[in-house]
Amino acid sequence: MRKKLFLLFLITPLLVISWAKIDSIEFENPRKNFNKEKLLIELVSYFMQRGHFSPKILNNNLSQELHKSFIENIDGQKRYFLRKDIISFNRYKYSLDEQFVNLETTFFDLVYEKYLIRREEVKDIYTELLESPFDFTIDENINVDYKNQEFPTTNFNRKEKWRKQLKFLILNIVHNKLEIEKKKFEKDSNYIMESFESLEKDARKTTLDNLDNYFSFLEDLRKEDWFTSYLNSFISQFDPHSLYFAPDDKEQFDTDMSGKYEGIGARLSKRNEAIKIVDIIPGGPIWKKNSLVVGDQIILVRQETGPAVDVQSMRLDDAINLIKGDAGTKVYLTIKKVDGSIKEIEITRDTVQLEESYLKSALVSKSGKKYGLINLPRFYFDLKNKNGRNASNDMQKEIIRFKEIGISGLVIDLRNNGGGGLETVIDMAGLFIDSGPIVQVKTTSNKEVVYSDNDGKSLWDGSLVILVNELSASSSEILAAAMQDYERAVILGSNQTYGKGSVQNIIDFDRVISNSTYGQLGALKFTREKYYRITGKSTQLEGVKSDVVAPDMYKYIDVGEKDEENPLIWDQINPTKHNKWSGYENYAEVIQKSRNRVSENKIFELVDENAKWINAQQNKFDFSLNLNQFSINSDYDNSSIKKFEEIDDYINTLVISSLPYEKIKIKNDTVLASKRNRWKNSLKKDIYLNEAINILEELKLNFIGENKLISFN
Repeated sequence: MRKKLFLLFLITPLLVISWAKIDSIEFENPRKNFNKEKLLIELVSYFMQRGHFSPKILNNNLSQELHKSFIENIDGQKRYFLRKDIISFNRYKYSLDEQFVNLETTFFDLVYEKYLIRREEVKDIYTELLESPFDFTIDENINVDYKNQEFPTTNFNRKEKWRKQLKFLILNIVHNKLEIEKKKFEKDSNYIMESFESLEKDARKTTLDNLDNYFSFLEDLRKEDWFTSYLNSFISQFDPHSLYFAPDDKEQFDTDMSGKYEGIGARLSKRNEAIKIVDIIPGGPIWKKNSLVVGDQIILVRQETGPAVDVQSMRLDDAINLIKGDAGTKVYLTIKKVDGSIKEIEITRDTVQLEESYLKSALVSKSGKKYGLINLPRFYFDLKNKNGRNASNDMQKEIIRFKEIGISGLVIDLRNNGGGGLETVIDMAGLFIDSGPIVQVKTTSNKEVVYSDNDGKSLWDGSLVILVNELSASSSEILAAAMQDYERAVILGSNQTYGKGSVQNIIDFDRVISNSTYGQLGALKFTREKYYRITGKSTQLEGVKSDVVAPDMYKYIDVGEKDEENPLIWDQINPTKHNKWSGYENYAEVIQKSRNRVSENKIFELVDENAKWINAQQNKFDFSLNLNQFSINSDYDNSSIKKFEEIDDYINTLVISSLPYEKIKIKNDTVLASKRNRWKNSLKKDIYLNEAINILEELKLNFIGENKLISFN
């Protein structure tokens, strides 16, 4: 199943998302024996086959993958359908391509109708199972690797599957509550601990209420909601970033692009039936709470009134609908942390302003010298106003301020930066070179276009380090790649960046079909172009490999483009003529020294070990359903966590302060003061920033005041 990425109250393009030019197309409206589903199939098929960068032939292979993907989208945990249902579905495994060509929905209708029947049967199953206590003294296990499991062959097998899943859920709840009870008793010996029997009974009641609410929510879904999933199962076969937006999703997308959001401020992804945080919006409620990190899994969602709802088996957008809400209201998320611990987090929803998604800067002092740090969360730009605020202009202003102070080097932090505007990154790259190509773009017609900086001047000609990680994507990769190819900056960070080298466009179907008799039709985001480095190599899949590799917590986790389903291939085109920057006397030498420091640093060694441990935790699929054994395993995991506390205890020797203009703003803005103080405190614990400053200390320039270039083809 394609890993669908949905943005929670923020949809940020990983590169350029623009409104595509609509070709002259004739779509009859209405037609005999035609309906909205047929029209959407026709529209989606047309643009995916004729407009996608890498169109696919509608054949048996695509049909088979579509068949698999849609069933996984509906029943990924394999707890509704029986094996005989799958056999009946398999009749269409190799004919879905023909159904798309003929605008037929026979397979979809069959699966959908059977799902409704099985869902009603399952309601009786979980209701019966939760009537009586579970026996946690029995030695039995559960395997949660649903992807590699078979569908139940009988009703008994399906019921047994549900029994273990419910038992595992309640075991987690009871174990966590027992731990809380023990801590209360440790603090107060007069405290009377709640009994296991009472906790288990409450857990079953809560679980029953959650499932009743969840199934009630499912019953409210319309057939067209499931049809959207079917369309996206088809679209996902082309690449991971193309997506059909139903009308409600399209409206949310438009709202998100306006720059104002109400919610918790996070982006979620669903993989292997787990809903995880993949991005945290600076300035949003989660960012302010500082208790969640990328990789945390959301298990339960509870409102201010009513019981918690299990979201683990929900579609992603359904879970999002539970989590989002009006500013000022509260939502309670039960989270499985990346280290395996489970916590409930209270979050007050808020209007998320873009201000903290804009760049911010700090003055870093060490050994009597001053250095500049610019953190860039996005390559932001104003879609509606070309002269509006954008990242390049803000970067320019900040560099000028740093130059007035007299800094000795500059660090640009692109960690977790998912991208943004193509023109924005081209303009920004031009701040660091006099002139030359920045990036190449290949279109659907195989035309290769070179985008260059041609103003003949640079703004910053001093030492430069760029920080990246596995979540630095698209525009971040364009800037990092260009600066690396020119040898203009030292790239410090993860082994490679995200590896997304494609550009998406938006087609608004309501503009294609005017005055539709079928109501609103939604929109299609689809991949139209690929971009390439000036060397001709693509960043697709491979990303940008750091000059100095420093391990982080994501090192062994599947978070990049290469881990997506159906990514575009890596390839290369002809290089474009460019001139390497020759302003450093000791570029290669400094890189090697930094590599040596990182390899010998005990904190970096511990970070690498922690990353391996996190990966092992996320790949655990077998769990004991015996309370004693489960508790022993949990205690072992908690003791392992303590081993890595030294990482959190790390403090560097850097002196961090705000620029003069911001100090004035902070005096009159307590919220800004709080945000900046928190950021500065995090920078004091940032071992990567410390190494970036080490690099800047060692880089020597062989000129003063002008760039020197050497020819390179």
